[in-house]
Amino acid sequence: MAEYNLTLPAMGESIAEATIIRWLKKEGDFVKKEDLLVEIATDKVNSEISSPVNGILKKKLFAPNEVAKVGNFIAILETEEKFLEDIPIIIEKSKKRFYSPLVRTIAQREGISFYELETIEGTGEKERVTKKDILKYIRIKKNNIVIPKYNRYCSIPSINNKNQNEEIVEMDRMRRITAEHMIKSKNISAHVTSFVEADVTNIVKWREKIKDTFQKNTGEKLTLMSIFVECVVKAIKDLPMINISVNGTSIIKKKNIHIGLATALPNGNLIVPVIKNADSYNLIGLIKIINDLIKRAKSNQLKPEETQGGTYTISNIGSFGNLFGTPIIHQPQVAILAIGIIQKKLSIIETPKGDLIGIRHKIYLSHSYDHRVIDGVLGGCFAKKVALYLEEFNCYTKI
Repeated sequence: MAEYNLTLPAMGESIAEATIIRWLKKEGDFVKKEDLLVEIATDKVNSEISSPVNGILKKKLFAPNEVAKVGNFIAILETEEKFLEDIPIIIEKSKKRFYSPLVRTIAQREGISFYELETIEGTGEKERVTKKDILKYIRIKKNNIVIPKYNRYCSIPSINNKNQNEEIVEMDRMRRITAEHMIKSKNISAHVTSFVEADVTNIVKWREKIKDTFQKNTGEKLTLMSIFVECVVKAIKDLPMINISVNGTSIIKKKNIHIGLATALPNGNLIVPVIKNADSYNLIGLIKIINDLIKRAKSNQLKPEETQGGTYTISNIGSFGNLFGTPIIHQPQVAILAIGIIQKKLSIIETPKGDLIGIRHKIYLSHSYDHRVIDGVLGGCFAKKVALYLEEFNCYTKI
């Protein structure tokens, strides 16, 4: 039999290593092609590497919690197959529990995403979801019975806990990484936040007027986020020193505009898919890519490289009913914009014939920026520039 060296594959240009979380097969096990072998984790997503060959897992070269570099051999398999160098390595997005091929097949057939799969209570060994569990879930779901969500934290038993009204829980890996990232950002950047109110009445009325026809003709949901991204891109072109990063005492100007969209996941965690070269899209193009990225983010279908390389981030806090906030900068970027909820307000409207009172749709923009390299003039002007582009929205030049 020949030996095949299983390599840690490339997962995006900025990802150089991954942590071995756990092996799903034991040394000496026979492994079929595309069987899941090992769970790995980068600083953004968890993935599972499948076997590219039929064979026996001869040796594991990395233990759990060890870090492997891209290109490292992580395991040796014995196989009778030839032309092994031509066989691609298959990577699947994974969750914190292993799912059997039967369970994954049923989930795929029923349109159940990996994140929804994680909410199912498992009665198998190590809380694995069995065929009985998923069929029960499907039956309850079809009858519109509310099922409690699986907590994103893993409960651990209390040891000598005198206060029985408390429960000790352990953060999952993504929550720990997010916590570390937020603390790191606050320690690195001198955060300042400016607030601007914008009148988005024209945008709201335009969307209400054409959204049904647009979705019927294109199959896409007409999102307001696409317009916000378009206006942010315009403002970055006007004020390019927002689109930078810092390395020590050096300022790195970014020629490309890559917009990150902070997205809340069904389990409560956060991920930031990135629109690469956002300035190359028209509005319809932005609508399509935003819908696609957010849909795949929430179903855990993003590729690692799709969460890398952002140069500026937008967070839609209005989706939680918030007016404004103080968002934390997504390192190594230097600014982030939070978009609040749209509200109807009684407002004074200036016209050539005098001031009028009317009902307008208003929104608050919260712009946090790194005061080491962005002063109040630039940070405040950028937020105002975005607001002006929103208010100058011309529906006649659009879709």
